[in-house]
Amino acid sequence: MTEIFKGIPEIRYEGKDSKEALAFKYYDADRVILGKKMSEHLPFAMAWWHNLCAGGTDMFGRDTADKSFGAGEKGTMEHAKAKVDAGFEFMKKLGIKYFCFHDVDLVPEADDIKETNRRLDEISDYILEKMKGTDIKCLWGTANMFSNPRFMNGAGSTNSVDVYAFAAAQIKKALDLTVKLGGRGYVFWGGREGYETLLNTDVKFEQENIAKLMHMAVDYGRSIGFKGDFYIEPKPKEPMKHQYDFDAATAIGFLRQYGLDKDFKMNIEANHATLAGHTFQHDLRISAINGMLGSIDANQGDMLLGWDTDEFPFNVYDATLCMYEVLKNGGLTGGFNFDSKNRRPSYTTEDMFYAYILGMDTFALGLIKAAELIEDGRIDDFIKERYSSWNGELGRKIRNDATTLEELFHYAEKMGAPELPGSGRQEYLEAVMNSVLFK
Repeated sequence: MTEIFKGIPEIRYEGKDSKEALAFKYYDADRVILGKKMSEHLPFAMAWWHNLCAGGTDMFGRDTADKSFGAGEKGTMEHAKAKVDAGFEFMKKLGIKYFCFHDVDLVPEADDIKETNRRLDEISDYILEKMKGTDIKCLWGTANMFSNPRFMNGAGSTNSVDVYAFAAAQIKKALDLTVKLGGRGYVFWGGREGYETLLNTDVKFEQENIAKLMHMAVDYGRSIGFKGDFYIEPKPKEPMKHQYDFDAATAIGFLRQYGLDKDFKMNIEANHATLAGHTFQHDLRISAINGMLGSIDANQGDMLLGWDTDEFPFNVYDATLCMYEVLKNGGLTGGFNFDSKNRRPSYTTEDMFYAYILGMDTFALGLIKAAELIEDGRIDDFIKERYSSWNGELGRKIRNDATTLEELFHYAEKMGAPELPGSGRQEYLEAVMNSVLFK
């Protein structure tokens, strides 16, 4: 088969002092961190949509990058197969073991769903052939239920029962593909599950219908042998003004309200967390303490821009705090999907590799530093000491539900007034973080 990325070698680890652009400086797949290989801590995945499909179009201009991969005209099955060839060559050269997909990333959508599904069968057979003899697998699949105009009012939240049925058909087929390709998870990103104004919206009706669709997906998935996790990927605002899956806490509350929490976990994206007004670490922690941290979309946003920029991650501080949460959680059931795209002026094939090297190195360095933070112990020791007053008799009684409001009232009367609580020492802890990051 013809090489697509000519002149690009297999990307090797050369160490932090290397000046070679096409080499890893921190990602050493076999390096053992806290008892596991780096590659096991960091199951990286290629996002089919950004890496193989996105050409740099924005609302003011057309594509800058050529993603035809030698197939000529886009929107053909020849082009769909060229993307498969390019994707597998790309993953092999970078040592990436997983990919993620939407249904319409894989093939051009036809006017009739029967033809779309026939194309999906054809391309998934082709992908299976490419997977043979490799260790590349599917991390998760999903259905694109936000791009087509039919989904202008959502999929599960739509006001049209016909659109709802069509969405259900897409989910069924995407689940079939995920199982066929051995996917570890299935994601719901409610791209348009929300509303613009309450003047035309029945929120309760829409949320109940979303939950019904998810229940049907779980029932069908389990019936065809899907044993992985279902994920919700929270996101605020864009594209709808009020999205129902605004952040991790909102999505977890929804899952519990509708009895979906046993099958679903969170797929947390850094850029979405910041758009919700949180840090990446916040949504990871909220998911983890609820037993629902499942997978991660590895990217970052631009804090000067108010939309989903999906930049490749380079902020080591944030990556360290992310990996701190992942390590404390005992890892992920999913992986690290680079839901990231090159900046529009970075349009060459070399830029595709530079971007993934940047992202993989950023999270590798974050892993190294997060492990050092844990081994250093000062942050854990401080938090333990900060809550030490709860280790006394009264604290234990409160925590064990062995006291009453009246008893606490009498305790407070005898006390008169409490002393100020211990200092939070935020600046000290930030200095500890810097001392570990930059030693």
